[in-house]
Amino acid sequence: MSMTMTQKILAAHAGLDSVTAGQLILANVDLILGNDITSPVAIQEFEKLGKTDVFDRSKITMVMDHFVPNKDIKAAAQCKMCRDFCGRQQVEHFYDVGRMGIEHALLPEQGLVTAGNAVIGADSHTCTYGALGAFSTGVGSTDMGCAMAIGKAWFKVPSAVQIRLTGSLRRCVTGKDVILHIIGRIGVDGARYRSMEFTGSGVAALTMSDRLCMANMAIEAGAKNGIFPVDDVTLDYLHAHGAAEPTVYAADADAEYEETIEVDLSEIEPTVAFPHLPENTRTFDMIGDIPIQQVVIGSCTNGRLEDLQLAAEIMRGKTCAPNVRVIVIPATQQIYLDAMEQGLLKIFIESGAVVSTPTCGPCLGGYMGILAEGERAVATTNRNFVGRMGHPASEVYLASPAVAAASALTGRITSPWEVVQ
Repeated sequence: MSMTMTQKILAAHAGLDSVTAGQLILANVDLILGNDITSPVAIQEFEKLGKTDVFDRSKITMVMDHFVPNKDIKAAAQCKMCRDFCGRQQVEHFYDVGRMGIEHALLPEQGLVTAGNAVIGADSHTCTYGALGAFSTGVGSTDMGCAMAIGKAWFKVPSAVQIRLTGSLRRCVTGKDVILHIIGRIGVDGARYRSMEFTGSGVAALTMSDRLCMANMAIEAGAKNGIFPVDDVTLDYLHAHGAAEPTVYAADADAEYEETIEVDLSEIEPTVAFPHLPENTRTFDMIGDIPIQQVVIGSCTNGRLEDLQLAAEIMRGKTCAPNVRVIVIPATQQIYLDAMEQGLLKIFIESGAVVSTPTCGPCLGGYMGILAEGERAVATTNRNFVGRMGHPASEVYLASPAVAAASALTGRITSPWEVVQ
């Protein structure tokens, strides 16, 4: 029976020869992820089961990233609960202040995910790891708690939509522009409970940072997961980060896709998602003069070294607009260190930006960049719902690091093509 890439991974983890879309399966998982917001509930559910030990202390990871360093007493209590649990259970992959990073940038960097894995995480953007050829998806904290006990999770096997990529990207155009373009075409429910499977000759033209960004935002189209084929770019990345030996799955030539979407990368332009949905996308021929008060460059979507390098290239030797607060957040400690050694942090600070320790803070309206009533922000984050970054009457415009950097310089939403010679 022909299967997609996702279906093959799920079949293998369920111990089945094949699976079909809509089938309910109980599958083994290779890694279970939680953060400081979702893990406490999972720990409570785990303890309700009467279990004394997790199923495998090497296959559970908790990353303290949302409100860390702690912003208040409640945040401190949540982290303490996670810290104490991981200490009792001897969880091998616990990441706290000084070691932590934004979870979906940290886990690939640490080599905790490899091709062919099945990964669940109590965070919707767990779909990021599909960039590495893994099946990964977000679950609720109850599912996380049960999986910590038995090492398994229930899934309904998804059908698939094929995103066939051709061509290559132009200067200052990134994977963020591509995924915003796709979401703008199909809508926030266009891939609902389906697997977004990226294929075609254009895949080879995308960097790993591009792929991680695109897989990360598959959930913003309603997808169960996003996944890329395993090629030399994937294998080189996995090897460089010490990941386990990959198991490579490829879709059958006659795999069934409910829909195929053609995307010519060479035609993609810098793209912005207007409030209050990621599908509300526009290119700069449809964007007028829109002043902004804040720029955020970072997050699990665009806080990687390549993102910071692109932003720094645009901001080098220039000064941020005086009416704009610019916040740069390297996604991990290693990225922070690399950016420092490459002189990127100096560029940001001299331009008038601030550089933060790794945190999810502003993305979810937690801290480190809250918007007041009537304020607008350009952010390299992944969601722009009402009140997402602060006051319900504030606005978030989603964009690439290049658009964010250009906008920081002008004080209005600006194409990088306008400021880069």
